Amino acid sequence: MEKWFNRVEKKEVWFIVLPLILVIPLLSFSHQLYDVFQGDIYSNLELVIRVLIIAFTMAIAIQSYLVFSHLLSNQTLYIGNMFFVVSLLELAGLFSNQNQSLHIILRLFLSFGFLFLILHPRKQMTLNYRKFSYASSLLFVIGSIFLVYMTADIMTGQLLDLIDNIVHLLAIIFQILTIVIISRYIKKIPKQSMLLISAAISLIISDAFFIISQDQNAIWDFSALIYLFLAFYFFLKAIFYTSVEKPFQQLLKIKKDLEQSQQELRFQAYHDDITLLPNEHLLLKTLKDKLHDNNKTQKAIIAIEIDRFAAIRSSIGISNSNKMMKLVAKRIQTIVPPHYFATKLQEGQFVIYINHVKTIEELLQFCLNLKSAMKDPLQVQLFSLNGNLNMGIALYEDQWTSEELLMHAQLAMREAKQIPQRFLFYKPYMSKGIADRILLEQDLHNALENQEFYLDYQPQVNLKTGTIESVEALVRWRHPTRGFIPPDVFIPIAEECGLIIPLGKWILETACMQAKTWERQGLPQMKVAVNLSLGQLFQQDLVEMVEHILQRTNLEPKFLQLEITESMTMNIDQMTQLLHELKALGIQIAVDDFGTGYSSLSYLKDFPIDCLKIDRTFVRNVPNNPNDEALVSMIISMAKHLRLKVVAEGIEEVEQLSFLIEGGCDYIQGYLFSKPISPQQISETFSELHRHVENVLTPLQYNEDYMI
Repeated sequence: MEKWFNRVEKKEVWFIVLPLILVIPLLSFSHQLYDVFQGDIYSNLELVIRVLIIAFTMAIAIQSYLVFSHLLSNQTLYIGNMFFVVSLLELAGLFSNQNQSLHIILRLFLSFGFLFLILHPRKQMTLNYRKFSYASSLLFVIGSIFLVYMTADIMTGQLLDLIDNIVHLLAIIFQILTIVIISRYIKKIPKQSMLLISAAISLIISDAFFIISQDQNAIWDFSALIYLFLAFYFFLKAIFYTSVEKPFQQLLKIKKDLEQSQQELRFQAYHDDITLLPNEHLLLKTLKDKLHDNNKTQKAIIAIEIDRFAAIRSSIGISNSNKMMKLVAKRIQTIVPPHYFATKLQEGQFVIYINHVKTIEELLQFCLNLKSAMKDPLQVQLFSLNGNLNMGIALYEDQWTSEELLMHAQLAMREAKQIPQRFLFYKPYMSKGIADRILLEQDLHNALENQEFYLDYQPQVNLKTGTIESVEALVRWRHPTRGFIPPDVFIPIAEECGLIIPLGKWILETACMQAKTWERQGLPQMKVAVNLSLGQLFQQDLVEMVEHILQRTNLEPKFLQLEITESMTMNIDQMTQLLHELKALGIQIAVDDFGTGYSSLSYLKDFPIDCLKIDRTFVRNVPNNPNDEALVSMIISMAKHLRLKVVAEGIEEVEQLSFLIEGGCDYIQGYLFSKPISPQQISETFSELHRHVENVLTPLQYNEDYMI
């Protein structure tokens, strides 16, 4: 019983307790009240109670009759019929001198009917049963009245009293069985079960009072009627709860759930499901409402993207890239002023709308603050990622639409990736090349499948031996209609749209196959250098991919050199492990464009690097610029102390070569010896290339004095 009470409200427990409590004053003050309920007082009170009982039972019958048309439940129909019979029998007893006989039939029918309702399984019925069942109940009442009057001479005196007591005892037994059965459902339908149990208890007490009553005018008879009325009250309340209150509560719950669902759907429609920031739909709606208002204040949009996000996503996977997006959104939200409207677009872009720009300096300061907030790496699982952001700012002009304002900010954002500051204001010239860029990106998706890419190779000369010992593989794109497209045009697009991963794999495999082809053609074995993109470095299976390519092409690992740029070395912890795994394969590791990055030189002592490549920007002004000479000499000296080889790129003049030879550079690469050429040209002119190298070096009196 304790478990039951834990599952119901205190108000529902009182339904059971109340009938039992009322017994106490009746038992305690029965003698004092005995003289009160005599004569006309009792008759009038009895009449009132009986009229109320008739009204309650008829109300139950009518309510069940009406509700059945909606529920079509057999139990609802049976309840209505049962109380229809009770109300008619009570009404007949009110105007008959055979009240006791009718009362016996009523109590027996009520107890048996109550138990029948509990035991009978619930099922659906058609509306036609309603008239038939109520007509049958009316015939039952008529038959009962006829039976009572036919046996009136037999059912008299002590026999009638005996039958009356037996019927009440049977009724008590039926009600106890009913309580036991209902108790099984108290966990499922607590309130309805409590009301029905309270009705059964009231009927038990009523039957008990009828049995112990001395005469018709006793207090016990009146108390029995009171409890009978109370039982019908609980019945009515249970039916009202089932047919009206509970459906109404369910309706309210449905309404509340519907409103909540509508709010959730509206939130989902206007917010990004990853960052929970407002999305493009809400941004455009806001722009439509506020952009063209009468407010003359300056308005602006700041478009923000994660640099190379497409390449990062294709490398670390959707799940990790979504986590990265969350971290970026959180950092943006921490510094966004209250009057800035921050939103999240697709493809790693954020857009901030400012309805009232006070000064241009305000926008610049925000960009600087955001750039500062992104300095610390973003830790996503085992990846330590740099959250470099490109930002474009567009100030609203009256003739622009909201879509144009957004597009202009995005154009400025794309241009911003080309400068160190990483943020730019929109200028009209930025719109000229956007259509061409979109068409180029579409063509790029089919270029690999259509075999439009090819590799050229630029020889690298060993200054100690005067021979070509290695080449650098450089990807080229021959567009079917546009012709040759420079790498600095299509490589950034490939990185943005994620195509750099399959393209990088093709470059690596093609270069390794070509190295083996030259070997089969009788050329000396040459090392081939291949550049890795940032997207490839985040590729989870990079080491496995390199190992499989070496196995498929049968190229010895020592003849493959992978080149990373200095800007890729900022994630030192992650990069250290990756490079050590690559180095374990037996390949060479080089740092390309050394000196142009923004990272700390501490990586030189942690990374398993074999070679540094001096960028052409430092070599270009040698020996005319003392500062560049000092930088190149410092790089070579530092590399020697770290036992690293040095390759100088972009050598075009003999004076540059002479300076590098004197400085102790190991390898030279540039147009002075050879431009990037096709693999067939290397095969056919390999001897001529060596003679040209000899012709260039001989006038410089190349000898052992230059070598370190």
